[in-house]
Amino acid sequence: MKSTSALLFASTMLLAAPAAAAGPNVVVSIKPIHSLVASIMQGVGEPSLIVEGAASPHTYNMKPSNASALQAAKVVFWVGPGLEAFLDKPLDALGDGAKVVELSEAPGIEKLKFREGGAFEAHDHGEEGHGDEGHGEEGHKHAEGEAEHDHAAAPEAAQAHDHGHDHDHGHGDTDMHMWLDPMNAKAMAAEIEKTLAAADPDNAGAYKANLEALNKRLDALDAKLTETVAPVKDKPFVVFHDAYQYFEHRYKVRVAGSITVSPEVLPGAERLSEIHAKIKELGATCVFAEPQFEPKLINVVIEGTPAKSGTLDPEAGTLDAGPDLYFQMMEGIGTSLKTCLASAS
Repeated sequence: MKSTSALLFASTMLLAAPAAAAGPNVVVSIKPIHSLVASIMQGVGEPSLIVEGAASPHTYNMKPSNASALQAAKVVFWVGPGLEAFLDKPLDALGDGAKVVELSEAPGIEKLKFREGGAFEAHDHGEEGHGDEGHGEEGHKHAEGEAEHDHAAAPEAAQAHDHGHDHDHGHGDTDMHMWLDPMNAKAMAAEIEKTLAAADPDNAGAYKANLEALNKRLDALDAKLTETVAPVKDKPFVVFHDAYQYFEHRYKVRVAGSITVSPEVLPGAERLSEIHAKIKELGATCVFAEPQFEPKLINVVIEGTPAKSGTLDPEAGTLDAGPDLYFQMMEGIGTSLKTCLASAS
């Protein structure tokens, strides 16, 4: 009888307990950042994602549904105008209607400058593609395959801020793929939790607990990646797009150079010949493209060289959005590096 009464009492308390307050409308620009936000919002709500599927923030065009989501948002997270230039004007148009957080300015973020010259092709800092012209011998000199990790680093910590109308943060010289270092992901996550707790105090406890759990997962991921790439970190490889230096800087892998080919524009015969010669010159054991590239293109540029081909996915275009995406993406990069480089002679 006592057990029945206790069960009835517990059931009554559960029914009487107030439901968790609904979370705010949150919009996130790209998949890797969306994954971090989704992790911190677990049990509270689900953030909306702008750049879905395999679309790239470098070439994305806003849809009406994206504009509607922004207008309804209470909080918007993005990396910054140096990556998602398409969002700059739409976010300015929001005025004071939403809290807009530029995560590239989160406290504790380590920023690296674009590297150019030597074995690294020039970047078009306007983000609409990449030029093929070098900038002489200044900057990083990796023609011998030496990836100089430390002198590229320019650690900067700044306050993330409410969205204003002036983006003069020097993003033109900054590599914006900063989420590819799990320690930068931790810095972003801390700013995300702080912002959500301020915007939604009723769920602050849940956000804090989720941040603690996320940080543990990120620390475990960091240790796993260190172990994964350790056997191959001294083998040189070439990437089509120099988006990986945060990963390189963290794990001391050896990027010999970049080719800078846009997946939107197939290179002509002359350019293919230049790429082929560069791969041979750099002595790369593997050449990594991204999912948007045709496999035939990879085979053409490595033909006649000892290099093998692989694929890296720094924007998680092939993965389903959600809390696990960030971890799947990072582990995928580590595994792809190890698989290709270990099989190369």
